[in-house]
Amino acid sequence: MNQIEKLAIIQEDSWLDPYMYDVHERFERYKRARKEIEDAEGSLLNFARGHYYYGINFDQNRNGWTYREWAPGAHGLCLIGDFNNWDRTSHKLERNDKGDWEIFLPYDKYRETFVHGSRVKVNVQAGNGSKDRIPAYMRKVIQDPETYDFAGQLWFPEKAFEWTDSNFDLAENFQQPIIYECHVGMAQEHERVGTYREFADEILPRIKEGGYNAIQLMAVMEHPYYGSFGYHVSNFFAPSSRFGTPEDLKYLVNKAHSLGITAIMDIVHSHAVKNLAEGLNEFDGTDHQYFHSGGRGYHEGWDSKLFDYGKWEVKKFLLSNVRYWLEEFHFDGYRFDGVTSMLYFHHGYTSFDHYDKYFKEGVDWDAVTYLQLANDVIHEFKKNALSIAEDVSGMPGLCRKPEEGGCGFDFRLGMGIPDYWIKILKHKTDEEWDIYEMWDVLSNRRYKEKTIAYAESHDQALVGDKSIAFWLMDKEMYFHMRLDDPNLIVDRGIALHKMLRLFTISLGGEGYLNFIGNEFGHPEWVDFPREGNNWSHHYARRQWSLVDNSELKYQYMANWDKAMIHIIKENQVLASQRARQIHLDGNNKVIVFERSNLIFIFNFSPANSIFGYKFWAPEKGTYQIVLNSDKKEFGGFERVDDSIDYPTDEHQNVSVYLTNRTALVMKKK
Repeated sequence: MNQIEKLAIIQEDSWLDPYMYDVHERFERYKRARKEIEDAEGSLLNFARGHYYYGINFDQNRNGWTYREWAPGAHGLCLIGDFNNWDRTSHKLERNDKGDWEIFLPYDKYRETFVHGSRVKVNVQAGNGSKDRIPAYMRKVIQDPETYDFAGQLWFPEKAFEWTDSNFDLAENFQQPIIYECHVGMAQEHERVGTYREFADEILPRIKEGGYNAIQLMAVMEHPYYGSFGYHVSNFFAPSSRFGTPEDLKYLVNKAHSLGITAIMDIVHSHAVKNLAEGLNEFDGTDHQYFHSGGRGYHEGWDSKLFDYGKWEVKKFLLSNVRYWLEEFHFDGYRFDGVTSMLYFHHGYTSFDHYDKYFKEGVDWDAVTYLQLANDVIHEFKKNALSIAEDVSGMPGLCRKPEEGGCGFDFRLGMGIPDYWIKILKHKTDEEWDIYEMWDVLSNRRYKEKTIAYAESHDQALVGDKSIAFWLMDKEMYFHMRLDDPNLIVDRGIALHKMLRLFTISLGGEGYLNFIGNEFGHPEWVDFPREGNNWSHHYARRQWSLVDNSELKYQYMANWDKAMIHIIKENQVLASQRARQIHLDGNNKVIVFERSNLIFIFNFSPANSIFGYKFWAPEKGTYQIVLNSDKKEFGGFERVDDSIDYPTDEHQNVSVYLTNRTALVMKKK
């Protein structure tokens, strides 16, 4: 019992007292799993080197290529490809002493045929017949432009990529990550798939200019269907070739580091595409090799396969995958997709209204242990690497270390925040906005567990939903965004767009995220090419010309975003303690709070502008306005004079002209 009481999350949250045993068992399972790995393979990081054993690797000692595959249920495997004219009988693999399938190709014999750029597959003879498959650990996969078939591609470039990022320091960005969520393919304005190099050369400078210190790249892992946004992964070790070569991706990450930008990758270990031709499903002829068998191995909502995280070889595959992207491509961490789905056998299709739901009902403890180990691999391999959980459940300890009773993530996404904004924009008039509720939603998060706050991500921009800008301004954005075209709907939209973002970044967490283009109010939704839109790229792009056009109002929102981020970074707001409430005024819809020695003032009233509005200041002295959403450069009306000083009176109050739909930030001189 003494050992249980030492776990920090139990000591710090009395609501967890009834779950001492459960939290203790969570930690014990993790310790047992880690010890089992260390006893077998020396260390966790050594265990996570499966990609050096499995797949196609050049063996310097034997001077040739070794190809190995784990396929326990298969009857026979044969390596096929351009090198042997796709002969399904000539290059059979044999079982080695570990039970894995293996073949060796001497360099002297195959140097003219087993060459860079040539295609390969493996023919698997199993209970489900004879099928040509892509090797599980394949590092490059390409699609034939005519047949649309996918195949592995040998990738042996003559010259290794030359990294220049050895001096890049992650520490500062780790303290307050300001993340730009982005998709390489849709990052260009032209109606086609963009490339890694185009993104590096054309988009990264924009991100740097905007003040963001991290990018979160979606859809990096190879996926057969472009419109899946990268979430139906087929080949876990292959960067998507539709955007370029592996060297092109390295160029992108290296360029990001040269600009001081952290590179985070969306990693999808929550499920896998069910396709047989491209993916892992039934690789060895069974339905239970990488995945759970039967219904437990199938996600009905996502139409995809679910990993068996308790299986040794599955842990090796996934943990090696975690190490691989950090090591091979110098990524600086991950945003783990679908963590809620991983944690529970019901995949989150329940209301988390009782602590029993976190510990007693439908928890996949193998998945919990896997995530603890994955976070260990991340943090042991790369100091100050980031791990972010996409979790809506709020599982206690998710963002605490295992030895504290947690799962090891650094941050969780504040998924309730964008849902809340969309809910009130859809269902409430401005007069019905409840500032007390707004304060509670943005400030309510677990003690000592860090949150990435965001007003909207790609989820809110997908076809079928709307971005915040589109909810606010809708069709008016098509006709009234010119500077010389006054419009009340657009004025309201721009004002609230700015306020919601400042409210979110300053109050909602210890990090911040924005989806590509939404900082300037990108119109419309995201809709990838599909049969229903005649395979059009029109909505799968970003229209940078809108914000670059000095005659349009999009610049106002972009200017605000840049100024807002500058103030937040300069004052270390996200790295500071949580906000302290100073003043809530329901009648005038005014919220005032202090964080990191800044005073944030919001007037959400649609009509009330108040002369001489008074509120108590945390310290006596003279204050100045350092950020004012009503300035003309932000699309405002210049009603507030931020050139003058604002001294406290004898009661330590500050008095300011507080105009409607305005946000101000004050700082003591």
